[in-house]
Amino acid sequence: MIHVYRRKIGDLWCAVAVEDEKVWTTTFATSEKECMQQVLENVPYNNPFQSEEKPSPLAEKIFDTLQSFLAGGSISWDFRFEWSHLSKYAQKVLECLTNVPVGYVTSYKALAETAGGGPRAVGQVMASNPFAPLVPCHRVIKADFSIGGFGGGKGSVKLKRKLLQREDKGFEKPSQVKTECGMLKVFPVKFLRKD
Repeated sequence: MIHVYRRKIGDLWCAVAVEDEKVWTTTFATSEKECMQQVLENVPYNNPFQSEEKPSPLAEKIFDTLQSFLAGGSISWDFRFEWSHLSKYAQKVLECLTNVPVGYVTSYKALAETAGGGPRAVGQVMASNPFAPLVPCHRVIKADFSIGGFGGGKGSVKLKRKLLQREDKGFEKPSQVKTECGMLKVFPVKFLRKD
């Protein structure tokens, strides 16, 4: 049985769905309704689930991590994401994305060059990322450094910009990070266009 929990952290609603030690989904949105809609869309079809009030120890740990993330801190986790219901390509792209550090962004194009496929295919994976924001799809922008889309619900592009500005660490130069797929180009948050 998958257990779903929700909590308001600051001005955002966060939700998690866990089963034993597996994390099926994490999400956040500006309203409780949007948040719950997203988490329920991410629970695999035909899997029984139940909404719970009191968080399990794993859910509590995830909420603590989300609170640190939303405060702009660096986060690390030892959660076991349940990838099995995702395509091999989605797994590959999301695994690659987990390596983008706080203070940096990458582009759909750069992620596609590293993980394979094209920028649109990467965009589709980002739009259906079941582990936002822990798998940081908000750190993927357009190749021209404009913000691009974001699946966080109403006002999501504004929220994406706010999250990235909160993560800005003042880095000045592009870099590369090592992933299982190869080297991934990353760029300082300050490269983001203002428009």
